[in-house]
Amino acid sequence: MISNDPMHSTLSRHETIRQAPAGRNYSYYTLSNAHDSRVVISDLGANLISWFARDRYGRVQDILLGYPDVTGYETNPVYFGGLIGRWANRIEAARFSLDGVEYRVDSNEGRNHLHGGDAGFHLALWDAERDGDGLLMKYVSHEGDGGFPGTVRVAVRYCLDDQDALTIDFSATSDAPTPINLTSHPYFNLNGGTADIYDHILSIEADSYLTIDASAIPTGRAEVSGSAFDFRQPAPIGPRLAWPDPQLKLGHGFDHCYCLPPLLNEAEPREVATVFDPGSGRQLTVATTAPGLQFYSGNFLDGVQGRKPDPYRKHDGFCLEAQAFPNQINGPDKEAVILRPGQVFRQITRYALSLWP
Repeated sequence: MISNDPMHSTLSRHETIRQAPAGRNYSYYTLSNAHDSRVVISDLGANLISWFARDRYGRVQDILLGYPDVTGYETNPVYFGGLIGRWANRIEAARFSLDGVEYRVDSNEGRNHLHGGDAGFHLALWDAERDGDGLLMKYVSHEGDGGFPGTVRVAVRYCLDDQDALTIDFSATSDAPTPINLTSHPYFNLNGGTADIYDHILSIEADSYLTIDASAIPTGRAEVSGSAFDFRQPAPIGPRLAWPDPQLKLGHGFDHCYCLPPLLNEAEPREVATVFDPGSGRQLTVATTAPGLQFYSGNFLDGVQGRKPDPYRKHDGFCLEAQAFPNQINGPDKEAVILRPGQVFRQITRYALSLWP
């Protein structure tokens, strides 16, 4: 156990899980705080494995979905807890043009690129080290990985404070121009997996979202007002899933990116969403510096084997992924997602837990 000031989190490293194909060993790391909350992270994929937290009755439960053992994370087809890169979400037709050169990247969702493709960061073996009261993980993505240009050096720092806030601080540099869009992909269920997410009450601070086509590529920007997508006032997720909205049919539920309000301070995350579970009393607050927030209602979880005897079912978990906009590299604002030599990509996302009586 590595201990720091008692007012900050502590970090421990588990014994080896199993030998990795690269000849190294997988390890799990646990961040703990003064309230006995624990966040477990793997150096395989920099994945968030578990988050053990108390409910209003003092019961400790895991509020993250995940596989029963490390072998599931070696392929991770649903991206449980993954650190997603180089490109989170989708790139249409798995191609883009950059400085007059066309690039073709992995097409791993039909004709489109999704979540970094076959060389996604969620499948990589990261280097991990203590960094003050947090865990710092580093990875080098080489020129040509997944079809992307440039060698990119990525770092992510995880820190769990005594207010039960997990801060994820991303940074990256590149030796050549390349698209960059990083996110964390935890699946939450605030009741600890005792039921689905239908009773979870969601709010999102956004006036608009991106509509999609049948392959989940954005087609335009729409106002949330008067639609199933209006969570400016808190509303339970389950009834909204039942709305007869064509966009919900295309996405098989919610799988859409919300357009967040501008930042007042580029270095300071602003609160953009809350989710409250009436049964447990847990509330999750999301703050980020990213321009977009993908709300995914776990539409393709049917039959995925998790840590409990019965497989997961549709809508057993939800994701709130802070990121740039899907397919932005092929849009008019593409320059905002290009990382050039001498620049530093930064993004901070914070997931904070609280309890309501």
